[in-house]
Amino acid sequence: MIAEYLSLIIGAILVNNFVLSRILGICPFLGVSKKLSTALGMGGAVIFVMTLAGFVTALVHHYVLLPHGLMYLRTIVFILLIAGLVQIVEVLLQRFSPPLYSALGIFLPLITTNCAVLGAAIICADNHYSVIKSTVFCSASAVGFALALLLFASVREKLELARVPRCLEGPAIALLTAGILAMAFTGFSGLGG
Repeated sequence: MIAEYLSLIIGAILVNNFVLSRILGICPFLGVSKKLSTALGMGGAVIFVMTLAGFVTALVHHYVLLPHGLMYLRTIVFILLIAGLVQIVEVLLQRFSPPLYSALGIFLPLITTNCAVLGAAIICADNHYSVIKSTVFCSASAVGFALALLLFASVREKLELARVPRCLEGPAIALLTAGILAMAFTGFSGLGG
C-alpha cells in the first residue's frame, strides 16, 4: 500500500506533471512565473486549493453524485466547488497577505478556471480513487505544479539578466524555456505511475 501511494506521488509530481507533461494550467504557469516570490505564492495557493478540492470533490463524488446517479452533473458541481474554495483562498490572502494578494492579481481568481485543478478532480473520479487517494493525488499534483512554476520562475529571473537574441525576447524565450523544461521532465518517465 505504501509503494502504491509512493508511486502515485512520484508519478503526479515528476512523471505526469500537470504543466510539463499533461499541459494543463498553462495560463498561470506563464503569467505568474516572472518573479520567484509571486510564483511561490501562487504555488502555495494552488497546493492549498488543489488538495482541498481533491478532498471535497471526492467526498461529493462518492457520497452524493454516484449514489444518486447524478454523474452528468459532475463537471458543473466540481467547478462550483473549486470556485468556492478559490474564493476562500482569495479572502484569506486579502486579509493576511495583502502584498501577495496584489502580486497575484487576476491570476488568483484564474485558479477557479485552472484546468489543472478541475483535471485532477476528474482524473480522480474517472480512476475511482478513494477520498484519501484522491486527496494524496491532488496534493502531489499540486506540488508538481508548484515545482514546475518555481523552476520556470527561477529560470525566467536568470533570463532577465542574460543577453537574449532580439528575435527571442519576451514570450518567445519564455515558451522556448518551457518547452526545454518539459523535455527535461520526460527523463522521469520511468520512475512511477
